[in-house]
Amino acid sequence: MTVKIPRDKENDYTREAAEARRTFAAEKTNAKLNHVGQFSFEPTVLQGNIENFIGVAQIPIGLAGPLLVNGEYAKGEFFVPLATTEGTLVASYNRGMKLLRESGGVTTTVVDDAMQRAPVFVFPSAREARDFSVWIKENFDEIKGRAEETTSVGKLRDVQQFPASRFLYLRFNFTTGDAAGQNMVGKATKAACDWIQFAYPKKIERYQLEGSFATDKKTSFVNTLHTRGKRVIAEATIPADKLKEIMHVSVEKVFQARLASQFGGYLAGVNNNGAHSANGITAIFIACGQDVANVAESSAAAVYAEITKSGDYYFSITIPSL
Repeated sequence: MTVKIPRDKENDYTREAAEARRTFAAEKTNAKLNHVGQFSFEPTVLQGNIENFIGVAQIPIGLAGPLLVNGEYAKGEFFVPLATTEGTLVASYNRGMKLLRESGGVTTTVVDDAMQRAPVFVFPSAREARDFSVWIKENFDEIKGRAEETTSVGKLRDVQQFPASRFLYLRFNFTTGDAAGQNMVGKATKAACDWIQFAYPKKIERYQLEGSFATDKKTSFVNTLHTRGKRVIAEATIPADKLKEIMHVSVEKVFQARLASQFGGYLAGVNNNGAHSANGITAIFIACGQDVANVAESSAAAVYAEITKSGDYYFSITIPSL
């Protein structure tokens, strides 16, 4: 009989339950878990966040900054926590933040906001799928109402349609406030789809709640074009003298390097024609307790740079799925 991981049916979120599992793991693997078992919070706060809790992984956090941000909501100087074991990462970001600060800061703009769930509906033929498409458009207000009954924060913005063969993929786009909102929109979309199945007067062969058109935690063309999460643009103009003083390089040489690396990225087929923005995003996600797997789509970026008429360096990065 397979030995099972210990669980407490009455209350599995206690220090005792975690210790029982650490003891079990140590016996089965000969691993020493002394540091894993040292944490400062009560396990009761973890319900809904993790199962079979045994302890914590300790990751070093460095502090970079201040970063001067000229945003519509975030304004001023900010110190940025970065969790990493990659040497020089914090130092590199700290140096870049110094350059931006000396150059007047970075201007940030959120240009789109949408979190998705993308169900797929299957019909006997493409014509039935097309009829369903028309019905969805005609009944959007009711669909929106059913979805929003499940959440006080999420708002259904629109439903995009992508027909293929006898399938119709529906991309439900929600705004979710300050939450990432994947679970929120999943629940809301399920409520809407349950009503659709009940109310649609014709035959639906079957449907599934996610048809992989939301491309959750994957890089995709559809997210790059249509946004998943927040679509953010950050831009700054770096004076030539500041670039030379702090980075010890001329505007012309930086721009030449940008063109060469951009060309190489095109040849390689990358999803980001800039540098490693995923490094900083990952380090912030870990430091702040975000779902780090979302770096898969958050790593996509489009960088644009030019030398201004005054000889300074304009640089921008568009992150379509943050």
